Amino acid sequence: MDALRNGLFEAGQAAIGLFATPYFYIALLLVWWHASQGVKLQRKLFHVRLYGTLYLLLIRVAAGALAGAALSAASLGAGAKLSPETLLCVWAAMAALSLFRLRYVCLAYAAGALGLLQAVLGWTVPEGNDAGEVWLHVLHAVNGIDVPGLLFLAGLLHVAEGLLVRMQGAKTAIPLFLEGKRGKPIGAFALSGAWPIPLIWLVPAGGTNGFQLPWMPIFGDAAVWTFLAFPVVIGFSDRTVSFWPERKARTSGNDLMLYGIVLAALAAGAAYWKPLAVVASIAAFALHEALVWLSRFREAGRNPAYAQDGTGVRILAVLPGTPAAEMGLLAGETIRKVNGAATRTKEDLHAALQRQSAFCRMEVLNREGHVKFLQRARYAGEHHQLGLVLAPDESADFVAAPRSASIWQGLRDAGARRRRGAAIARSEAEAAGLEQAAGNGDAGTGSGAGSGEAGGATGGDSAVGPEAHAAAEAAAPPTDPGLPPRRTKR
Repeated sequence: MDALRNGLFEAGQAAIGLFATPYFYIALLLVWWHASQGVKLQRKLFHVRLYGTLYLLLIRVAAGALAGAALSAASLGAGAKLSPETLLCVWAAMAALSLFRLRYVCLAYAAGALGLLQAVLGWTVPEGNDAGEVWLHVLHAVNGIDVPGLLFLAGLLHVAEGLLVRMQGAKTAIPLFLEGKRGKPIGAFALSGAWPIPLIWLVPAGGTNGFQLPWMPIFGDAAVWTFLAFPVVIGFSDRTVSFWPERKARTSGNDLMLYGIVLAALAAGAAYWKPLAVVASIAAFALHEALVWLSRFREAGRNPAYAQDGTGVRILAVLPGTPAAEMGLLAGETIRKVNGAATRTKEDLHAALQRQSAFCRMEVLNREGHVKFLQRARYAGEHHQLGLVLAPDESADFVAAPRSASIWQGLRDAGARRRRGAAIARSEAEAAGLEQAAGNGDAGTGSGAGSGEAGGATGGDSAVGPEAHAAAEAAAPPTDPGLPPRRTKR
């Protein structure tokens, strides 16, 4: 009982110390910044967002807290010789690796690099060398790193990351406009997230203060133990243009969990056979790069799932809590008819919605290629938009920057850039409008410029601009008023 009481007391002190350090709040700030960048990118592309920054922050903090509690409990059987010098070496390794690739800012990459550096120094640097005092301190800090314990922690964090991607990846996926191979805009989804993980990890006690354990953890042979509290931010980012968000999140989550299990198993083996630490360090790099290659290989050679093909209006995303969500519309489905009128463009969709103000009847082609019929009453005072984000067409002005973009491009405009073909399409539209106006004898009635500018004032429904709305409403037949306002449920 005394050991359990002392352990709980040490864990409570570590938890209080975690909330008293600025690093925890820096982690929260990073997660908030990541969520706000995603919201800004959505507003830049189509002027609406699926979820707000505060909502994303709250659900990710809650999920991270649960993951941190589970990992902290796992540390009772693992332990590790973590020290402030070790954490400083990890941050330095991440900063150095980020100069090569931004995705190298990962604990697995940093732990693998430190493991290889420790092995190289052990083979090449003789004991008792006459290096300077600073270099001796650095060599001592690197040689004192518990590489197997650090790699084991990285493996567990990737298992937790895989679970979080499966749980929240599809729900919080960000719809994107991308530029295809021939300059044609296509839709995509970015499965990205950042979670703050508060860890309370079992480490050997430096002095006499601490508590004893009735068992021996895997990493470490100390007689007295204590807890070290520190925050970790884990993040995931991937894109898909040919898979549904649910399938992409499930596949990516499974890959991450498998990677974490393999890395943790190799690290646990290295605790009993030291040469295996080099193998685990190499695997931390090689297997993680294999995950990146495997994701791109699965996307290669597949047709885009969110591109307009002229047979209907393809849905890219559905805003939560909107009439479209109540009707059960999903990303990737195609709207063929609305209120009996064929809809091949977003202008057709808006005009068809004005044909009947009391009801909305749709013929939709689902993801499997089967036709389904949906209908819903429309109430007075209800917003005229259904809550759809349609796949982009030639009027789209902005697209998301490629994943290989620089850090500066990612910070500027939340990673959005003007599409190369947008200016050409607008010029052609304006020229067509002038030619039509000249043919009609009235230069002021050209409509090409209005359609060319529609992408610059996108709305939540389908990126239909105000000019297109006005034209569609003028062309639509007169309609009767909608049903009375919906009665509030008691």
